[in-house]
Amino acid sequence: MNQLLLIGGIGVQEILLIALIILLLFGGKKIPELMKGIGKGVKSFKDGMNEVEKPTEPEVKEKNGEAEGK
Repeated sequence: MNQLLLIGGIGVQEILLIALIILLLFGGKKIPELMKGIGKGVKSFKDGMNEVEKPTEPEVKEKNGEAEGK
């Protein structure tokens, strides 16, 4: 089971120690707010990546030869 929890040399004890330090630094009330902020940032990043991958309507029309000026 320890092999499953090892991530780049970080074991269960190290993760618990990090979690304890974060809890001591920020307190129990701030942690949910921090996680909410991180979640919003990740969602915004994913939305931005999806917009970059999808071509906009004018780009699609230009590729098909349907530009507005023609």
